[in-house]
Amino acid sequence: MPKRKAASAKRGQSAKSGNGSKDVDKYLAAVPEPARSTLNTIRATIRSTVPAEATEGIGYGIPMFRYKGALVWFAAFSKHCSFFPGSLAVIAALQDELKDYQTSKGTIRFPVDKPLPANLVKKMVTARMAENDRKQTR
Repeated sequence: MPKRKAASAKRGQSAKSGNGSKDVDKYLAAVPEPARSTLNTIRATIRSTVPAEATEGIGYGIPMFRYKGALVWFAAFSKHCSFFPGSLAVIAALQDELKDYQTSKGTIRFPVDKPLPANLVKKMVTARMAENDRKQTR
């Protein structure tokens, strides 16, 4: 997959719409099937989990969501897709549920034609929102 130039999302956009969403739409349009459908499923699961004030956009050249700071990222590569929860603690806490996936320092890899289970994505997103909430209240 070619490298993409990062574009920043503006604050205050809804995760459901806005310029950041258009940047993510553009990224996904360039992803070949079946990875595009897989990532659209991941995106829909994240959208259904985050509150309305969450925003989406591009960070590090890939789609991301923000909620009280960076939340999660996801991307397609030539032979796999990845979910980046942005937290080693979240990966460690869910290691039993992630045992069927290749994980590394901050990445969970999964097949281009099979998204991560929705309940697993929701758990990771919810855990990350709780981390960001705790950081903000300090």
